[in-house]
Amino acid sequence: MTTTITCRPLAATVGAEVGGLSAERLARDDAVAGAILDALEQYGVLVLRGLHLDPENQVAFSRRLGEIDYEAGHHAVPGIYRVTLDKSKNASADYLKATFEWHMDGCTPLNGEPPQKATVLSAKEVAAGGGETEFASTYAAYELLGDEERERFGSLRVVHSLEASQRRVTPDPAPEQLERWRRRPTSTHPLVWTRRTGRRSLVIGAHADHVVGMDAGEGRALLQELLDRTTAPERVYRHRWSVGDTVIWDNTGVVHRAAPYPPDSPRELLRTTVFGDEPIR
Repeated sequence: MTTTITCRPLAATVGAEVGGLSAERLARDDAVAGAILDALEQYGVLVLRGLHLDPENQVAFSRRLGEIDYEAGHHAVPGIYRVTLDKSKNASADYLKATFEWHMDGCTPLNGEPPQKATVLSAKEVAAGGGETEFASTYAAYELLGDEERERFGSLRVVHSLEASQRRVTPDPAPEQLERWRRRPTSTHPLVWTRRTGRRSLVIGAHADHVVGMDAGEGRALLQELLDRTTAPERVYRHRWSVGDTVIWDNTGVVHRAAPYPPDSPRELLRTTVFGDEPIR
């Protein structure tokens, strides 16, 4: 059985608003999950406004997209991770400050696992100011390259690290912070990810530290230039959260970031993560 869903594009190269779906249908209907996956491939980001998806239904829906991450997330419902700067609700809140920079989840895995396939985020409480989430397509970024750039970048490899992303937030870390960051292994990925489908995207973000075989300063300048081009304002969808909104994105073809918000903000988003099944090649 197949089904169709209604999608209204939100920005030139990324994002669509999905209408006409209830929380219950999203959680229970396998055909809807299949349509959501197809739409993610096309739009990268899907917005369902005012859905009020409860944690149990969010997990049930996410499981229809693939295997999900059940790592402890400081929430009573297994599979739910609290995105908040409130340390009483999330002991690793300090690390979330790095999400104020453009990034793709899963580029520095502990054991070489592929990047997450998709992320589902629902708003429980929102910030009075700031806290919007922005998205840009790395598929579109590749498609906008010239022929010479595609040929040149196709052979480049990039080292990604937790340290690179955390230094953006804490440029002068204490020795113990630096030691903690460096416990996480670095990963080396091609700059251009060629999928099983033949589509290509850029693998970039704050975690991209340097280009293998290139002068460090020159390589970092190139990576920043590509990130700036990818995230030019006309290529970005910026989601202003309201309580009850749910946003789903294809983590493998999108970079994202949160707009800064005060540490004492009540902002709390509930996240489920769908594991990836395709290594970066």
